[in-house]
Amino acid sequence: MEPNPFEDRDATFSVLVNHEGAHSLWPSFAEIPEGWTVTLADRPRDQCDAYVIEHWTDSGLHSTPTADQEIT
Repeated sequence: MEPNPFEDRDATFSVLVNHEGAHSLWPSFAEIPEGWTVTLADRPRDQCDAYVIEHWTDSGLHSTPTADQEIT
């Protein structure tokens, strides 16, 4: 079984952001998914983690209904 590239602490990552401001760590070698933009590129994982902690202040996903919202 091949190792999961998302869990490789020694790999190089990029930080992606989508239209809702959600952040994601992405292996640098992988194609960027549609709807996401690179905001920090080709860095060690610990630098990407620190960037996300500093910049992603609203982790609520606005397009996902919450328990108090009625789904119609």
